Order: sequence, then structure tokens, then C-alpha cells
Amino acid sequence: MSEEILGVIGGTGLSGIEGLEGAEKQELDTPFGKPSGAYLCGTLYGTRVVFLPRHGAGHVLMPSEVNYRANIHGFRQLGVRYVLSVSAVGSLKEDIPPGDMVLPTQFIDRTRGRAGTFFGGGAVAHVQFGDPVCPRMVAAVASVLKEQGVRFHAGCTYVAMEGPVFSTRAESELYRSWGAHVIGMTSIPEAKLAREAEICYATLALSTDYDCWHQTEDEVSVEAVVQLIARNISTAKQIIAGLCRQFPPLGFCKCQQALEGALLTPVDMIPAETQKRLGMLAGRFFK
Repeated sequence: MSEEILGVIGGTGLSGIEGLEGAEKQELDTPFGKPSGAYLCGTLYGTRVVFLPRHGAGHVLMPSEVNYRANIHGFRQLGVRYVLSVSAVGSLKEDIPPGDMVLPTQFIDRTRGRAGTFFGGGAVAHVQFGDPVCPRMVAAVASVLKEQGVRFHAGCTYVAMEGPVFSTRAESELYRSWGAHVIGMTSIPEAKLAREAEICYATLALSTDYDCWHQTEDEVSVEAVVQLIARNISTAKQIIAGLCRQFPPLGFCKCQQALEGALLTPVDMIPAETQKRLGMLAGRFFK
């Protein structure tokens, strides 16, 4: 059996992981272009870890500019089948104050024009996405949060908005009326692409503000978000370290078999160029 590797996607404020043994950077090219930056590879508490800053070194990429396909494909090129995505979110609920951690299990996609699939170009596939995160990964992260006494909320719904502008009050109230718990800009299409890549994926969301719906709180600002993230990043790193100590997650899920039965196009009709582009993800179906 190949070695199990934990991939970590760093969001705002999480630009690296300290303590990685044998750390080295790897620059990759993918069939879908260049990832956000170099992958940092090393070992933490006996677990192989691959880290990627989602927005690039120095936070130079807006959410709409991130090459999500290249990022996820790059993880697969490095042998990663488990990914923890760390991201900042705004809270849509009174009982999720800034500073709390959130484990979303559902998403509402309000993004526009992002490349959200590896398929196309003569190959059509439809993967199941009713439960969009890996139950094993969520359970493992929740176990670490409980062990470390970190206040968190599980079973939440995450609204993925386009950005980079924050919500209007009307939009914020609309999402609250839908029963959504948090709002962010990056977990979609990450989660969709991870499912197509047969990667076990979970989001660790850091609540940074009350969006703009909370009339008694100041309207969300970049300065306030950055200040809160700075306080929470050390906690996020502790959670990653705790996950490494008990990695890989226990139990069974279907994430790593997500493409079984999903490909609709007969193989002999898929262009050779498309088969080559999809080779790492779906090559077993082209034989």
C-alpha cells in the first residue's frame, strides 16, 4: 500500500506549517496549468504532509483568480488522497461568534464562471455530491478539536460567494433565511474538484466576523478579519498537528471511488488529448 499523505490548503493567514521535517518545495506543472505556488512537502509527527498556500506566496491571488483545478490536480500528482482546506469565513449565526471554528458539511454555490470540473473536451462525467465533504475527515478533525478543547460547530452549511467584495446586507439576510451558517469565497469549487479527483476533503473554517447582517457589530473589514485570523492561526496549526498524530482517518468512505460509474461518454469517443489530460484521474477507465 502506498504511503498515506495529508494535503493542507492554507487560506488567509496560513502561509506555512512549522516543524516539518525534511521540508522541501516542489514546483509543478499540471494539465490544467500552474498551481498557486510551490508545494511544501515534509513530515510532521510521522505523517507525510503536503502544504499549498491557496492565494500564493504573499496572498497575491483573489478567490476568483485561484487555479483550483491545478491546485487539486497537483495534490494528486504528489500522491495526496486526503486534503484539509483551511479558510476564513463570515458567520451568519448569532451563536457562531468570531473566533469559533466551523466544520461545514454542506455547501451552497453562489460562485460564477469558475472552472468547477476536470471533465469536458469530449468527456462527460457526473459524480455524486449530495454529501460534499468526507465523513472520515470531518470526524477526525472534530476529534482533534474536542481533544484540544477548541469551541467548534459541526454540521453547518457554507455559502460560497464569488467575491472579492463582501456581501450586501440584503444578500446576507437572504443567506440567513436559507438557514446557512457561514459564508466564504473558496471552498467551492475546491470541494467539487476534490470529489472528482477522488480525494477525501474537509474544510476547517475560521469564523472571523458577523458578515454585515449583525446590526450591533461593526461592518466586516479586512483589518478586523486579519487581526482575528492572526489570533486563530496558531490554533489552526495545532489542529493540523493533532490530525497528523492520528492520521489517517479511521473508517470507510466512498470519496476515493467517486468516479466509479460516473463517466458517461464511451471511451472510444473521448479524444486522445482529453484522455491524456484526464489520465491521472480517470486513466483506469480508458484501458
